[in-house]
Amino acid sequence: MTERKLPIGVQSFQSLRESGYLYVDKTQYIEQLLRGKVYFLSRPRRFGKSLFLSTLAAYFRGEKELFNGLYLAQAEEELARQSKREAWQKHPVLYIDLNAEVYSDERALENILNVHLTQFEKLYGTEPTETTYPSRFAGIMRRACEKTGQRVVVLVDEYDKPLLQTLDAEQQALHEKNRNILAGFYSAIKSCDQYIQFVFLTGVTKFSKLSVFSGLNNLNDISLDDAYAGICGITDAELRSTFTPELQALGAKLSLSTEATLAQLKKKYDGYRFAIEGENVYNPFNLLKVFQKLSLGYYWFATGTPTFLAKKLQELRYPLPDLDNNVRVKRIELENPHELVDDPIQILYQAGYLTIKTYENDRERFTLGFPNDEVRYCFLELLLKVLYAQSALRALAELDLLEDEIRDGNLDAFMTRMQSFIAGMSYPTTDELNLIEWNYQMVFYLVFRLMGQHVHTEVHNIVGRADCVVELKDTIYLFEFKLWSSGSPEDALAQIEEKGYAVPYQSSGKKLIAVGASFDEAKRNIGAWKAKEL
Repeated sequence: MTERKLPIGVQSFQSLRESGYLYVDKTQYIEQLLRGKVYFLSRPRRFGKSLFLSTLAAYFRGEKELFNGLYLAQAEEELARQSKREAWQKHPVLYIDLNAEVYSDERALENILNVHLTQFEKLYGTEPTETTYPSRFAGIMRRACEKTGQRVVVLVDEYDKPLLQTLDAEQQALHEKNRNILAGFYSAIKSCDQYIQFVFLTGVTKFSKLSVFSGLNNLNDISLDDAYAGICGITDAELRSTFTPELQALGAKLSLSTEATLAQLKKKYDGYRFAIEGENVYNPFNLLKVFQKLSLGYYWFATGTPTFLAKKLQELRYPLPDLDNNVRVKRIELENPHELVDDPIQILYQAGYLTIKTYENDRERFTLGFPNDEVRYCFLELLLKVLYAQSALRALAELDLLEDEIRDGNLDAFMTRMQSFIAGMSYPTTDELNLIEWNYQMVFYLVFRLMGQHVHTEVHNIVGRADCVVELKDTIYLFEFKLWSSGSPEDALAQIEEKGYAVPYQSSGKKLIAVGASFDEAKRNIGAWKAKEL
């Protein structure tokens, strides 16, 4: 079999089609979009936003030959007939790509805007009075329409990247500067409505205080629309219909049937959901890398490490177990423009680390969680590295040893190693006791969760809550933690029994072991522990 060309990193629709790469046909969505005028789409990085924007550009440039064999090739003729216009009508396309720049430099945003505007001015001219970015942009749109006799199409890729890359507190001044520049620049779109045929902006999130959202009253945000749930990403049906040879090759490498291979892919890479009723999609970058390398690796997460978000979760003492299918947010919070500096949950959702799991219609509330095993494992591993101040490699090596000891039932060795591990943790910036206790509790949660065990923290029953419950194959450990000043290991054991923390597990047939541990606030570590079989 001739090896087929996988479009890894190919963001140009023209290059993809002319060079014979595989293409999952998304052109039916263009037919839907033509009913409106101004759109915004939020999707995580490496989900195909740029390729779809390039497809729109080819359509509005009238590049008919690129669509041969695709859905739109036939649909366009009927659309033109219904609209009483010429098929494949050409429009001036102003394509602004903000993705190809790093915005840590003071002048980066101004430089890239100037590059784009200068290119457009070579085509459509300029005027001496146009000295600001908004006035230059507005002048270009007006002249492009006047010179061609057709209204312009404005396509902006990753409109918010200059803001996302400067969210860190250390770059607050640059973040504000970039915001002001973009607010003025995007305001030109509203002022030139009479010259515009179509506008499509992509990004990760909707920042407030930007004129693109506050000024464009007719803007249609399709990010959560059921009709566009599959506009980016690959559905299960598309995976099966487009990648049959690749699935067979991967299955042969893994010694699995096609169905078993699909089950592995679904567990590790599927699960992204971008609408209330929309079907789940795979991250296309992950799938293409898997088929290229014939290996189930962690490809998407490795291309962008959200250390800033992990540190923010620690700073806010966020209950990390909630990230696994228990984050609840109101619909209005996901739909409305917002500021993200102090809201890591919003960024985690918009960036693809959390996704929609369920929707409660009566309460207009979403439940979010990790989309799949890749994101779950990699993000929890990152959190552990952030808590562990020493070498990240050493943290993972220690994790392997901890797993060996707990599986062998060697609790004393496990707790001793946890003392050593905690000694390497990054200390809280405050001596507030509940923050110290949070750090210790979260380390236990992360250690057990990354081992792949069934672990819960703060498990509620009718009379109280256990700090940590760990379910192994034959044993269930019930941990209760006390600060040295508030109780001893014996007090912790007594609480486990008095509060009936073991009652829900008595019918499991497994050995039940209560573990009471105290933390020495002065030493910032485990002081002592005792265990008792129940």
